[in-house]
Amino acid sequence: MAAPTTQMQKSWHMATAPVWRLVYELYERQLEKQVRLLPMPRHVGIILDGNRRHARESGMQKPEDIYRLGAAKLDDILAWSADLGVRMVTLWVFSPDNLRRPEAEIGGIFGAVEAKMRALAADPHIHRKGVHITAIGRRDLLPSGLVEALDAAEAATRDNDQITVTLAIGYGGREEIADAVRALLEEWAAQGISTSQAARLVSPEMIRRHLYLADMPDPDLIIRTSGETRLSGFMLWQSVHSELYFCDVNWPVMRRIDYLRAIRSYQRRERRFGV
Repeated sequence: MAAPTTQMQKSWHMATAPVWRLVYELYERQLEKQVRLLPMPRHVGIILDGNRRHARESGMQKPEDIYRLGAAKLDDILAWSADLGVRMVTLWVFSPDNLRRPEAEIGGIFGAVEAKMRALAADPHIHRKGVHITAIGRRDLLPSGLVEALDAAEAATRDNDQITVTLAIGYGGREEIADAVRALLEEWAAQGISTSQAARLVSPEMIRRHLYLADMPDPDLIIRTSGETRLSGFMLWQSVHSELYFCDVNWPVMRRIDYLRAIRSYQRRERRFGV
């Protein structure tokens, strides 16, 4: 008796699928109208979470296939952001903590990102949309092929100025702050400033000047996919006034509706800069 029930379920899903697609399309249009009426976040940070969870749910086995699917989602984010007028997007791809994962998984992530960077560097659509690609993080943690691909993408898009897409790869918030303090102390040491003098000179602004991308404005909105509700070290310094949105959908299957909802949530909040 199980087979007929399964067949009936399949038939029902096939029959109702067009209806649900129409409902989603109508909802998405209405949502977009609402979002376009209000100011957009200038800088959106996204924690790309849920690749492995989606793989388990969909039966995917090979790490390279799992992360290639996640890398492909970057095209959607680029298109959605450019269309809406979001000027900066920072995507957290890989942290130093991720080095504890199995080698095959790490290789899958690095391989997918490298292939995507090489493809974007040669993509004429990227240049027509004015996309500037850059990267932050500890490059000494990355394989040479990936570093070369990141450098090539940065060089190929350096003159584009419509939207900046930053890959945080080999990136950790604590590591960024430690690197900034180290660079600041080295600068003062080169100037002959003593330790006691340096202690009196340290300030938040001095440290900020030595962050990976010191000139980039802090993210207005940070989105995390997969339903997890923590930052895990993403942009610790810069997120002090960011609005947070936790999206209960895995990164590879994030929809435009999910992105619009996150922006609408940001727009509805009364931003306070303090306790």
